[in-house]
Amino acid sequence: MARYMEALTVERGGFRIKVPESWWEFDVRPESRDDSIRRMVNERVAGHPELAKHRDVYTDFLRKAAADAWKSGALYCGCMAERFGGDTPITGSVTVSLVGGRSASGEPLSTDPAVMAGQLAVKEAKKEGDSWRKVTTVDIPGVGPAARTYGIEDIAVPDDALKRTIRAVLMQTFIPVPGQEGKVALVAGSSQVLDLADSFFDIFDAITSTFRFAE
Repeated sequence: MARYMEALTVERGGFRIKVPESWWEFDVRPESRDDSIRRMVNERVAGHPELAKHRDVYTDFLRKAAADAWKSGALYCGCMAERFGGDTPITGSVTVSLVGGRSASGEPLSTDPAVMAGQLAVKEAKKEGDSWRKVTTVDIPGVGPAARTYGIEDIAVPDDALKRTIRAVLMQTFIPVPGQEGKVALVAGSSQVLDLADSFFDIFDAITSTFRFAE
């Protein structure tokens, strides 16, 4: 998947990030996202007719990614949905959200990366095939240290009465926002293609390393 790391810079109010040129970016607002996704899928299929049989797969994946991104407060959502010679499309996504929290007494929670890493839960796999999560700190060039989790996790399906979960490759990096107490930029990468977990960790790390706050 290395050829998909040709970079395209995305700029938003307050930050910029580089993503692979082949990724999709779209409007995540509920009132307009379905039309936006439909147009993008039609354009991609028109240029690559061999993808027509996967139209529904792409559309469903992008709609779900957009809905999840909106619920998480995402400021940016980018997705990949590509074939690499096989029959099953490879899918993944990266979102950027501004999040924050307060203690029970109303004080902003610490965004110090070392403190955050100490508060994030590690999960060990008890047997092969179990979910797991590791916690670490990383240094974002030009930005500084940030807390990070990565692993194979069971993610709750939003608004699901049966409390179902989806197992996914997940990396979350919590980057302190300068001058905003208790606020972090959360860069989250996820994919349900578990067999390519290590490759996706590399891709998500590479994308996250390009994150910069706008001056």
